[in-house]
Amino acid sequence: MAKSNLLKTQDVTFLDLIGNGKKYRVPSFQRDYAWEEEQWEDLWNDIQELLSTPGSFHYMGALVVEAVSDREFQIIDGQQRVATLSVLALAVIDRLRQLPGDAATKEANAERASELRKRFIGEKDPASLLQSSKLFLNETDDGFYQDYLVQVRTPGNPRGLPKSNRLLWQCFGWFQKRLLDSGLEGEALARLLSDTVARQLLFILITVEDDISAYTVFETLNARGLELSSTDLLKNFLFSRVPVRTDLDALQRRWRQMIGKVKHERFPDFLRYHLLCRFPQIRKQRLFKKVREEVKTSTDVFALMDALEQRADLFAAMDDTAHEFWLDRPAAKPYVRDLQLFGVRQHMPLVFAAWEQMNADDFTRVLKLLCVLSVRYTVIGSLNTNELEPAYHRSAKALLDGAIRTPAEVFVQLRSVYVDDEKFVRDFSHKEMDTTGRRKKVAKYLLCALESDASGKHHDWESDTGTIEHILPENPSAQWDELFNPDRQKDFIYRLGNLMLLEPTINRQCQNGSFEEKRTEYGRSSYATAIALGQTDQTDWSPAALALRQERMAQRAAHVWRSDFV
Repeated sequence: MAKSNLLKTQDVTFLDLIGNGKKYRVPSFQRDYAWEEEQWEDLWNDIQELLSTPGSFHYMGALVVEAVSDREFQIIDGQQRVATLSVLALAVIDRLRQLPGDAATKEANAERASELRKRFIGEKDPASLLQSSKLFLNETDDGFYQDYLVQVRTPGNPRGLPKSNRLLWQCFGWFQKRLLDSGLEGEALARLLSDTVARQLLFILITVEDDISAYTVFETLNARGLELSSTDLLKNFLFSRVPVRTDLDALQRRWRQMIGKVKHERFPDFLRYHLLCRFPQIRKQRLFKKVREEVKTSTDVFALMDALEQRADLFAAMDDTAHEFWLDRPAAKPYVRDLQLFGVRQHMPLVFAAWEQMNADDFTRVLKLLCVLSVRYTVIGSLNTNELEPAYHRSAKALLDGAIRTPAEVFVQLRSVYVDDEKFVRDFSHKEMDTTGRRKKVAKYLLCALESDASGKHHDWESDTGTIEHILPENPSAQWDELFNPDRQKDFIYRLGNLMLLEPTINRQCQNGSFEEKRTEYGRSSYATAIALGQTDQTDWSPAALALRQERMAQRAAHVWRSDFV
């Protein structure tokens, strides 16, 4: 088949899709069948609505296929929907054959079932007299689909089937019951499939020329249902490079173990960070192409697996401070937790390299440096994170190549993304921090660190019992309107200079009282920053007073979050 375009798209009905001798194959190692009752019911409700409105249409979303020939296609994205519609077709055909009636009625229904089978499922092989198929599922599901569903045979022990096989069988039974409850018979039942399902369900068919095009298209889609993921596409490609059955079995076992650690949905990120140790600027959209460039043979696949397995535990541990990885390195845990709080991940290539090239103490010092960089650059500076990946790549590669060896040399590599004191103080002096959701935890982290520095006593943001006090209350009473213009109060409530830690009981006493009333309560606190404000001779709280306090906090912050190597 000539390939002249990257892809072509068209609207097609289910009949267009499955008719004219076309065959569809699900790649061997694509995800197993996963639809359950929720998805079956959604589909059935859509069909019922179409039944009541002849001439209307319902879009089933995008279906991505790769053309092998004019009549044979690989399903890249959409196998759950195609498989479910085929099972529904089999349920309709089976129901037609079971309908009661006189000899003429049964003969007519048998003929209807036969014609529908030829059109939607496949024709009978003239030699074996077995029913052939237009659809071939993945390695786990195809045997069951062909041997039981297509042949309409009942498995001996449905409960003992693999989960995806069991779901296919349950899907068949679920639609059988709905068809029975519908009361449709004979011609009406046949039209449910030949007209409603076949002609009123529309797909956006996207035909691509190769697997790179498929990956690119997939990354822009959000198709309905439990469809193929980018992890599946990457897996399919890697497995396609291993032709020997015993090697495939070994690869499958190793793949399952690795995915169990890094999680299915996180694998593309894991793979990208792994590659960023060696290659600069691997965007997510180009990940598949880079893998294809680097992995060409079975040997390449297993070399990649070896490398990924060595880093899988660390990748998982960076999201879990309770991971056994940290039993021998407890000093690293607070920094791992703080990096999780900040929601930053661009540093992973450097974390891989530092773990592999440094001793425990130096690895911990690198994590501490990453926290300082993250606070200055991301948490307070809110700067463009696109600049971080190239810097972390350079430092990771330099470590792995032996060009640098110490945390101080790592800092030199990262100097371009270390926000200097002048800018950091300026950014901090004007920073607002919403105190809802995750941002509330970040605000408490900042306040606890500043309190620790002011008091000389450690305050951990996660275990400290203090709550966040808004000096200008979140819901100010009218008495605050004189000092803070009501139209602009929201501009000051979440400024860092308006926030501090207080014991819950004292915080409740403050509520939205006047500053004079609050100041008395602050004096009762055990927090040094609250005591300082309580003991001041300041009589009111104004925008100017808030700005001054925040500038002083910023000066302290520049000391708290400073690299050890400046």
